[in-house]
Amino acid sequence: MAEPVPTPENVSVTIDGMTLSVPKGTRLLDACAQAGVSISHYCYHPGLSAPAQCRMCLVEVEKSPKLVASCVGTVADGMVVHTQSENALKAREGVLEFYLVNHPLDCPVCDQAGECKLQDYVAAEGPAMGRSKEPKRVLGRDDFGGDVLFYADRCVMCTRCVRFMREVAQDERLTTVQRGHRMVIDTFYDEGLTGNIWADNVVDLCPVGALVSKDFLHKARAWDLDRTPSVCPNCSMGCNVRLETRDNQVMRLKPRPNPEVNAHWMCDFGRLNYSWMNRVDRIEAPLVRDASGRHTPLSWADTLTRLADALRGATGGAAAVVSPFESNEGIGALRRVMEAVGGGGGVFRCEQGEEVALPGFPELALRRDRAANPVGVELFGFARTGGADGKGGLEQLDAHTGVLFVLGDELADAPADFGANASLFVYVGQHLGPAARNAHFILPATTFAEMEGTFTNVQRRVQRFWPALRAPGMARPSWQILGVLLAGISESGAPGTAADAFAGLGTVRPEFGALSWADLGAQGAPLPGVRELQETGD
Repeated sequence: MAEPVPTPENVSVTIDGMTLSVPKGTRLLDACAQAGVSISHYCYHPGLSAPAQCRMCLVEVEKSPKLVASCVGTVADGMVVHTQSENALKAREGVLEFYLVNHPLDCPVCDQAGECKLQDYVAAEGPAMGRSKEPKRVLGRDDFGGDVLFYADRCVMCTRCVRFMREVAQDERLTTVQRGHRMVIDTFYDEGLTGNIWADNVVDLCPVGALVSKDFLHKARAWDLDRTPSVCPNCSMGCNVRLETRDNQVMRLKPRPNPEVNAHWMCDFGRLNYSWMNRVDRIEAPLVRDASGRHTPLSWADTLTRLADALRGATGGAAAVVSPFESNEGIGALRRVMEAVGGGGGVFRCEQGEEVALPGFPELALRRDRAANPVGVELFGFARTGGADGKGGLEQLDAHTGVLFVLGDELADAPADFGANASLFVYVGQHLGPAARNAHFILPATTFAEMEGTFTNVQRRVQRFWPALRAPGMARPSWQILGVLLAGISESGAPGTAADAFAGLGTVRPEFGALSWADLGAQGAPLPGVRELQETGD
């Protein structure tokens, strides 16, 4: 029998006149945050060690002979802390003045402008005017390799980047050289950060504009971006991310903290692989093939009414090709539609690659499956087919003579006459390639970035994502399209929201019925009762 985990001892601490109880050993900085007091800091990050070298987080503690760095100081019972005392404010103002001595006045051209901690801290606590009359040092720009550029003039020597590469990536490619005011960050080797797929995390960690992304350089201003919580779709890890968008285009992906999945990090493969979300060659209206083989655009009501009538008279069973980028709700709805027309099997293809774990947080890895939801597809009864390149394996489906559904798979490698043997071919997707043109019904669906839904990651954790982009034309979420179709051929009600579609998953997989939409929140919840399955393809 496992021994019970001891409950941490709590202590009482007073912060700016507010008394609260916190676990013994809590950092002063974190205790202040619990009291609603934000302490300026540079070198401290919750995912890294705390060297207490930036001296920005100094606070006054009664009975302490000097100011205390709150990132390393811990609470004690009866401690009284003053974050806004004259001594604390004067010390932080002095530190900021030293940072500004050599910091360039290039905020108008800096990518970090608008989300720069130095700007925020100086506005809140900095000196009204600088006193230095000496010329500022000029160090210039360096290419650190990969996607990272280094503007040495802007660096405040917080060393977050150095500590990340040493402690988390465990690939020590960055270091500090020189001493005193001449100290700078530099690379150990000529290739710098090239080849390390975790390197772009140093851009996220940098509190100023010293480390910037080449991909995002001068692309958009921080205040022009809309930020939407989402899930990275590029492997089955399901890292929590923000989709940052402008003018209905994804500008960049940033990690969103989730201690159960990706902590504070994400890989460069997922971060930089987003251009496909901005494709403009989209299907924008439902298309129905007439007797002459031409496709005619119709309204959704007319299209789904005709399709429901065709499905009621269909014979030969159903088969399906499903994309592992589809949501649980869309896949579950397709499974219910297939059962309503006599049942049948289906397949999915998924590109695979080398699995690369993050050494300092091995729970996180660029997973072998390079798609968001292969686990969800398998849970709803679809079998893996094709090669590691995500192609092939459709020969049996091509020969199917009953109803053929394709959900989300672009069929880019399929022959131009794919599906010609099917009595009824229904394509639900985003892009109209040669093979999809054989479909009797072509139904425009949104991508995950344009709708609300869930994915199931490799840890069997069900996680929500939200719409960040406007859908093109008449495109609709696949769960809505198939849910309305299901209502037309069965006694089911059509889902009005993603929550309704999620609630219907329990009729196909009872494990999903044990979760409520509210259970998922912003960071997801584990799927109960599903055993761990290893990714195949070894």
